[in-house]
Amino acid sequence: MDRTVSVPSQPDKTTTVTLVESSSAPSGLELVSPYQTNRAGDPMDLVSLAAQVQKGDDFIKANACNRLTVIADQIRYLQEQARKVLEDAKKDADLHHAACNIVKKPGNFYYLYQRPSGQKYFSIISPQEWGSSCPHPFIAGYKLQHDMSWTPLDQVERKDAELAIMGKLISRQTALPPCGEPNFDGIGN
Repeated sequence: MDRTVSVPSQPDKTTTVTLVESSSAPSGLELVSPYQTNRAGDPMDLVSLAAQVQKGDDFIKANACNRLTVIADQIRYLQEQARKVLEDAKKDADLHHAACNIVKKPGNFYYLYQRPSGQKYFSIISPQEWGSSCPHPFIAGYKLQHDMSWTPLDQVERKDAELAIMGKLISRQTALPPCGEPNFDGIGN
C-alpha cells in the first residue's frame, strides 16, 4: 500500500512510502483484532517513514555522485596520460627521423644540430667537444634508451635511476609474496 507524504522540513517535496500489505487472515489464520494489526497509525509515523525514505534517497544520490566524481577524475587523469604518451611518441618519432649518417645504438648520447637550411641532424660530437668551432647551432642532446625513446640530457640521471629501480623490482619479482587481498602496508608511515 503506497502513501504519498510531504516531509515537514521539505514541504515542496513529496515522498512515497510503501507500507506492508495488510490481510485480515494472514497464512489462513483469522486475526483476533484486524484493527490493531492493520491500522495506519499516527500520521506522524508516516511522516517519519517518508523522512527516512527521503534521507536514504539523498544518501544514495550523494554516494553515487561522489563515486562518479572519482571516476571522472580518473578519466581526466587517464586522458592526460594518453595525451602525454602521444606527445612523447611524436617527439620520439620526430627525433628518429632527424638526419643521421651513423647507426644509432641504445645507451649512447646524440646531439641534435640544425643547418642553415633548416635540416636537423644528429651527431655523436657534443658542443663541448666542438668548442668554438661548432659548425651549426646546437638544439639539444639526448640519450637513446633501449626502448628506442629519447631522454633529454638534463633528465638522463633521473631516468637512469628510475630504470635501475625497475630493474631491481623485475629481478626480485620471484621474491614478492602472493597477494590475495589488498595490502596497505607502508601507507600510514
